Amino acid sequence: MQNVVIYTTRFCPYCIRAKQLLDSKGVTYREIPVDNNPGLRAEMADKAGRRSVPQIWIGDKHVGGCDDLMALERGGRLDKLLKAAG
Repeated sequence: MQNVVIYTTRFCPYCIRAKQLLDSKGVTYREIPVDNNPGLRAEMADKAGRRSVPQIWIGDKHVGGCDDLMALERGGRLDKLLKAAG
């Protein structure tokens, strides 16, 4: 089981794209929707230092958002990070 957490909103295209990448790799993740939940969004912002979604953690490492996740994939580093967190 993967130790991946992703904070999302329902209609965010970046959230959808990030989840599609994780799904394509067979990654199990915990999705935390922050739609209409200021408390969860504040929790996410406190942890990430950012208010935008998605915000993604792999293990204890804050990856960042969708662009950051895609950059890890393009650079060939995502699989290694996922394996280390598994």
